[in-house]
Amino acid sequence: MRSELLLFIRFSVVSVPSVVKRANLTSVKIALGQINPTVGDFDGNLRLAEDALAAAEAAGTDLLVLPELALSGYPPRDLLERAAFVQAGMRSLDRLVARVGSGSAGRSAVIVGFPELLPESPVGRRIANSAALIQQGRVVSVHRKSLLPTYDVFDEWRYFEPAQTVAPVDFAGHRLGISICEDMWNDGDFWPRRLYREDPIEKLVAAGAQLLINIAASPYTMEKRHLRPRMLARVARRWARPLVFVNQVGGQDDLLFDGSSLALDARGELIARAAEHAADLVVVDLDAGRGTIRPWLESDARSALEALVLGTRDYARRCHFSSALVGLSGGIDSAVVAALAARALGPANVLGVSMPSRFSSDHSRADAAALAAALGIQFRTISIEPMFASYLEALAPAFAGRPSDVTEENLQARIRGGILMALSNKLGALLLSTGNKSEIATGYCTLYGDTCGGLAVLSDVPKTLVYKIAGEINSERAVIPRSTLSKPPSAELRPDQKDQDSLPPYDVLDAILEAHVERGLDSEALQAAGFDPAVVAEVMRLMRQSEYKRRQLPPGLKITGKAFGTGRRYPIAQAFRG
Repeated sequence: MRSELLLFIRFSVVSVPSVVKRANLTSVKIALGQINPTVGDFDGNLRLAEDALAAAEAAGTDLLVLPELALSGYPPRDLLERAAFVQAGMRSLDRLVARVGSGSAGRSAVIVGFPELLPESPVGRRIANSAALIQQGRVVSVHRKSLLPTYDVFDEWRYFEPAQTVAPVDFAGHRLGISICEDMWNDGDFWPRRLYREDPIEKLVAAGAQLLINIAASPYTMEKRHLRPRMLARVARRWARPLVFVNQVGGQDDLLFDGSSLALDARGELIARAAEHAADLVVVDLDAGRGTIRPWLESDARSALEALVLGTRDYARRCHFSSALVGLSGGIDSAVVAALAARALGPANVLGVSMPSRFSSDHSRADAAALAAALGIQFRTISIEPMFASYLEALAPAFAGRPSDVTEENLQARIRGGILMALSNKLGALLLSTGNKSEIATGYCTLYGDTCGGLAVLSDVPKTLVYKIAGEINSERAVIPRSTLSKPPSAELRPDQKDQDSLPPYDVLDAILEAHVERGLDSEALQAAGFDPAVVAEVMRLMRQSEYKRRQLPPGLKITGKAFGTGRRYPIAQAFRG
């Protein structure tokens, strides 16, 4: 579950044995049940589990493996503090146990994640993040998560009691080593610095585990889609054990889960892989060493595109929105958001709104209209000029003697934000804000203006990546106008305005932000890496003074190792200048 950023954290390393006898297994067919659960929808999540079980039974499998906390959805966060929530999880498990015992085929056992209510104790927490092995109408064994992450977006130590012991369980002539997500992410042969002082997988192998099974809710990042398979392959090779990894898929608030479940043989070779960014069920025959392998998305930009579409769709659906609206400026950001929304919700359910002012260029108005027509979305033009003129007139006495400045620019953005929020209220449509990570990092956005919205689709997408995603969109069909892709970015809030009047070139800015925000390099390290000291100082200044803006943004979809949101907890009022 960790990002490569953790390579920079210092922790002790525990010595581990390097030679392990390879396991010899008899035939077993396993279904990887990659489902898309919703937090708190116990009835819906149970139906997903039952549907996966029916498909697994139809495929003649011996075992269905479902994700971490599949019955409750992940992450449930403070819902875990509600007794009724945990009790609902236990009842859901009971219902699944009854189903496993009464299936028409009656063959497949199930491993499923659930929040376990622990016995009353004067010490410790009352809940564990657990996995149950269910067979023939009963829970054969329960396996609790040992390693509870608290870095980045995770806060599991807040809620869960860690496992005190781990042990394999016998199943169909095999010794299964069942673990939960983070328990797999502490291998001493892969991580130069380990986050935890013990390795549950090492303990399972030492206790005789022949087959490693890891159920997970491992959030997506573009980096992790490459790192996670390498890490899992290293674990399989190290212990000479087949490995089955089943991951959740879908969007939950700011987090995206890519699925990408897989099975590896004892040499770490891929023998099964589920789809990326889609619910799936694939079957692997460990004895034969083969299974279904879904295609891999070669391009990170294509993968990010699919992740953002899935996240937008699930966020809207789970917040009970069937339609969305986007302010269309004629620029690249709003064009990409509109295209993503059309894919996520269907073109008929998306409204694009052009809101020109005296500073809006003819080509920007034309580009907005052309984009809407190409996407097949609804389109409306509402001029802000009359409202802007009224604001200026009403404020003239208060502004007397003071020259025009960013105040008048921000007025335009706030008028547009007010119009979009009014349409959202009246139409019941989800407003998608269009700011990208580069702008949000530097505060190049207007609070209560273009930051208005219910979901910030591009808030973790640097400007340079926005262009790459636009290229992926247009590679299928040219919907984003060529002039939108080629013209210099501009907010068009004053005559001849360009983004680069206020910001470094985006390729330079994004490189600095990636190094600083995602890899943790401070000002001195950035300069040592070759960045201009003056540019570094200005970017750091803009970031510091914009923290209060970021705290008030809509939730955004996370696709990088460090996003602005729940995983980045910087104080607003602070004096550090490193």
